[in-house]
Parts: sequence; structure tokens; C-alpha cells
Amino acid sequence: MSKVKALSRSTADYTRETKSDIQRLPRNVDPALHPLERAREYKRALNAAKVERMLAKPFLASLTGHIDGIYSMAKNPWDLDQVITGSGDGELRMWSLESQETAWRAPEAHRGIVRGVCSIPGGETDRFLSAGADKLVKVWSRSEGALANDGTPEAVATYSGKHAFSAVDHHRSRPLFATGSSQVEVWDVDRSEPIANMTWGADTINSVRMNQTEVNVLASSGTDRSVVLYDLRTSSALAKVVLKLSTNAIAWNPMEAFMFAVANEDHNVYTFDMRRMDHAVNVLRDHVSAVMDVDYSPTGQELVSGSYDRTVRLWDVARGHSRDIYHSKRMQRVFCVRYTQDNAYVLSGSDDSNLRLWRARASERMGAKSNRQRATIEYADKLKDRFKHVPEVRRVLRQRNVPTAIKRASNTKHEMLASRKRKEENERKSAKPGTKPRIPERQKPILGTTSK
Repeated sequence: MSKVKALSRSTADYTRETKSDIQRLPRNVDPALHPLERAREYKRALNAAKVERMLAKPFLASLTGHIDGIYSMAKNPWDLDQVITGSGDGELRMWSLESQETAWRAPEAHRGIVRGVCSIPGGETDRFLSAGADKLVKVWSRSEGALANDGTPEAVATYSGKHAFSAVDHHRSRPLFATGSSQVEVWDVDRSEPIANMTWGADTINSVRMNQTEVNVLASSGTDRSVVLYDLRTSSALAKVVLKLSTNAIAWNPMEAFMFAVANEDHNVYTFDMRRMDHAVNVLRDHVSAVMDVDYSPTGQELVSGSYDRTVRLWDVARGHSRDIYHSKRMQRVFCVRYTQDNAYVLSGSDDSNLRLWRARASERMGAKSNRQRATIEYADKLKDRFKHVPEVRRVLRQRNVPTAIKRASNTKHEMLASRKRKEENERKSAKPGTKPRIPERQKPILGTTSK
């Protein structure tokens, strides 16, 4: 009796479990049998890049209500729906991102501009802090605060300082908060006077930021162009780096405890490693005016920055140029930006009194997706990543429509930087060999570092 060999295949290999599943078909992946595979995938990658740019509509909503510009903003790490803003006329507002409306407001929270707001971590209370130019730090609560005779909310607690405050930030777990004025002051919520005063050269502190991972480290920037790190355990300075121009804002990486980013007046964003600050880890350069604020995404892999040039830019922390730029005809100078805690949206506050809501991914569609839709999106992303070096695909992916003023300023800045490089090269050629060494770009903005 002879044996007969036959092909056999189990029905479980090609039967779909649900109607939404992709049909499973047997396929031989031998490249010799598919000579046109690369050409087909290139065409699909080019079409996917074009569709991405066609669907790129990042702007979602403009939340109106403030009369003056928005100069400070804070998000609640324990509430995705809550955002707090402070304006130049002393008004505080709490916004609901879901309804895109004001959920709470204090019309005369401060006499003058609100320079800083921050939520109190923990998730057990809805309290938050505000610091103003009227030398007061106030604690507010939507549920605990009393109401005045005219129906406006009153502060739960008030702390008085000797100088106008410029920034405020709260400790992750302990009942401590830090303020910036003529010096860095650390306060206990149960005391009316600061428990520690720290300074190192600066006449005025621009920003104060507590590390939410390495909780005993505090960073501040001052008008003397310095960025100083302090140790809360000893109430003393750890290290100091002096840049060519002053720093407007500081943001700590939520996933890497030693990394932080600074928004500088020289149009750039610098990322540093606090363990070695003699050079920047990366230089992000695309803005054409001073960078006013910067914030990390919850994943720690992306940054958002707002600038005096009226644009919001999104960055990959490992790259030197922005991956996207957001702008609108009515948006004015941007003073504060934040990522939402779900990494899906970006918030920007400008001096045209509007709080704007943007998509973190300009072409990403919101809502539930079927298995087939997710597979299609993932396949398109893989194709774009595979062929991103091809000139046609790269040109489509990088194309952005920017305002004429930004384009002209960018071209002028590019010419100035190129001229500066040519001048340095000419001086190096005419100088004695070895007397004019090349300085890396990541060390050029640093004038000096000091450690204690």
C-alpha cells in the first residue's frame, strides 16, 4: 500500500474569531516571489504621508472668559478634566476640558498679575495655590472655600511675603511649597513665615520648579542668567549653570529624574542632565523669538514650548528640530503651555486672553477604533517610518504652512547663523593652529558651571 502526501491546514489558522478581524490568508513571504513589494510599499507610504497632512487639523477649541492675557497655567495630575489659569488682571479660572467651559472663577483673586499657579498633589483635595505680584500666596478650593457677600469665592489660606512673587510650586508628598521673588523661599503650609530662604546671586527669580521624582531637588532660574539646583534636605545649593541669556521657565522630565528642560531668551530650548551640567544634552532650535514656557509630556519623550513669536511647537526630546508647529491668525504671544495627563492634548495660554486646546498629534482622530482601523493605522505608521528618508516622503511629512512673518524671521536667523559660522571658520584659518578650537554647539550657550 503506497503512502500519499497531502497538504493539510487547520481551520483555526484562517477562521476569523469576529467579523471585525482581518481575514487571515496563507502567504509566502519569500522576497523572490514578490519582486514589486518595495515599490508597492513605497507608493503606500507616500499616500499615507499625504493623507496624514490632509487630515492634520490640530486646533480643537478656544476657551474664552478671561479679560486680560493668560500668564500662568497649572494642570491637576489627579484630574484629567481640570485646568487652572491666572490672568493679568488678577483673575483665576478653573476650566473643564470636557465641557470646554469655566467650572469655577475668582474674579479678584489678586491685585495685579497672577504670576504662578499650581495644584496641591495627592488627589485627596482640590486645593491649589496662586502667587501674585501683590506679595500674596493664596490657597483656594472649589469645595472648601467660603463665599463673600457678593458671591465670589474667598481663599482658604493666605501667606504674605516681603516681595512680589514670580513663581510657585508644591512638593509632591510633603506639605511644602516653594516661591520665587527676590530669593527662593520654602514654606510650610502650617506656618505663616518661610522655613528656608535660598539664593545664589540672582536679584529676581523667574521660575521655581520642584522635582516630582527626585523630590528633594528644587530648580530655579534668575535674572542673572543662571539656573540653580537646591537640596531641600540641607536648604543649600547643589549646582549652578550660567547661560548667555536668562531662562524663563523650567520643566522636569517626569520619567527621568535627573533630566530637565529650560526655555531660554535666545530662542532655544535646552535639556540638561543635573549630574553633569557643563554641556546641554540637546539643543532644540526652531523658534524665532524668546521661548516663554516649556513642558514635558507624561511619557517624558516629547516637549511642548510656547514662544513670543506666537507659535506653539512640539518636539521629540532626542531631536533638535520640532516635529510640528501650531499657530492661528488670532493667537498672540504665548506665555504658558501644558501637556494634558493623557498625552493626547496640548494647552496654550496667550496674551489675547484665550486658552486654546490642540491635539498632540495633528492628524490623529479621537474616539474608539476597531481592530481593523488600528491595524491600518499601525501599518501606515510603519511604512512612513520605513520610507521617511526618501526625498518625496520626507518632503511631504516635513511640509508645514507657517505665517509669513515667521518664515521671514526664520530665513533671516538662518542667514545670521550661517554668517557667524563662516566668520568663525575664517578666524580659525587665519589664527595660529590650536589657538582657536571648535566649541561644540551644546557648550556654546554655557558660560560657566559651579558645584558645591
